[in-house]
Amino acid sequence: MKARKILITGGAGFIGSHVVELFCREYPHYHIITLDKLTYAGDIDNLEGVMSLDNHTFIQGDITDAALVEDIFTRHNIDGVLHLAAESHVDRSISAPMVFAHNNIIGTITLLEAARKAWHGNYTGKRFHHISTDEVYGALELDGGKFTEATPYAPHSPYSASKASSDHFVRAYHDTYGLPTVITNCSNNYGERQYPEKLIPLFIYNILNRRQLPVYGSGLNVRDWLYVGDHARALDMVFHNAEDGATYNIGGDNEWSNIDLIKRMIEIVDEELGRQKGESLSLISHVEDRAGHDLRYAIDSTHLQHDLGWHAETPFDEGLRKTVQWYLKNREWVEKSLKR
Repeated sequence: MKARKILITGGAGFIGSHVVELFCREYPHYHIITLDKLTYAGDIDNLEGVMSLDNHTFIQGDITDAALVEDIFTRHNIDGVLHLAAESHVDRSISAPMVFAHNNIIGTITLLEAARKAWHGNYTGKRFHHISTDEVYGALELDGGKFTEATPYAPHSPYSASKASSDHFVRAYHDTYGLPTVITNCSNNYGERQYPEKLIPLFIYNILNRRQLPVYGSGLNVRDWLYVGDHARALDMVFHNAEDGATYNIGGDNEWSNIDLIKRMIEIVDEELGRQKGESLSLISHVEDRAGHDLRYAIDSTHLQHDLGWHAETPFDEGLRKTVQWYLKNREWVEKSLKR
């Protein structure tokens, strides 16, 4: 297999670190260059397993820094990009929309421009893979269908609007310049090393410490949950096998209402801690719903399954228990993360 120089942005983050690990492990003849700003959600410790490898280089830097990004493309002769760096927390986007617009939109354009200039229209063997979200599609009714690749964009939060815009720029660079791009839109990820502002790690931490579990509104909002390891495998398949210009949805086919998910987490955490079954149910409290809170997301991954043979392999209960066990075992990591 041809040796390649692959740039992975956001590689010290939750999903990114799993992708870096997979590529370093599965493609030892590749050289993986991880670029991460190491903001609050990026942790160099997430890359502990690859930092000493000969086929991995870490660079701390900002994807909006055009001079830095262009230098990386030139100095390392980059021929592939997996772009995961992004501001991703909806609540933060509501309070700081300009930060999300700058990092998610301008950062993506900066990378696209660097790739276009470095590759000079010689796109043979090149690939720019943009990793996006199902939130660009808006919301579904509880009894509705699922998002497909043909679903019109209808973002409702500053976060999803910034990701929708970056998706459009990626497609525009493919259509205008012929840049060999692919886009994937994934459902909610869960698993080890997710920054504890997101629902699953935050609530595991709160249950452990007997803190309140604030549930937005009725808790009936539904999300499709995808184990991070399954997502990393899908990104590998798309990066290596998709046709230029393709878009694939990646979902777990695993819908849970927030309240049912929280109750299942309580069962698992209480069991792992040796507490009485349901002991932590009293921690649940309902709070005012979040602005622009989409009712339901659900991804149809049929296209990806049929084209590339991917499917989610991790049963949700197994993945959720593994996630709970990791956070309970790595309490110091959580405490350190919350202080950043």
